[in-house]
Amino acid sequence: MEQEADAKQSVALADVYLAEGRVQESLFFLAKAEAWGRLEEIGEAAVTEGDAFLLKQVGDLLRREYDAAVWLSLADSADAHGKELYAEVARRHARSSEA
Repeated sequence: MEQEADAKQSVALADVYLAEGRVQESLFFLAKAEAWGRLEEIGEAAVTEGDAFLLKQVGDLLRREYDAAVWLSLADSADAHGKELYAEVARRHARSSEA
């Protein structure tokens, strides 16, 4: 029961951070609550928004290595949003995941 309360508290804290646009700060609390589905959603948003660093953080928390197709999709999104550095980082991850 205590673990359930801790998880609810952690999710509530994550929601506060997310509402303030502080996504990185929310990740710790979502992982602590084992809210894997919520982390997946943030990872999907990172691809859409072209945020390579956020996707890497989410992947680390989920213990997941994304394949080249995901990284290349993120690179395209980053290019579309004018995030050249993120696009290059995503392309590097794509090349390393193909090796």
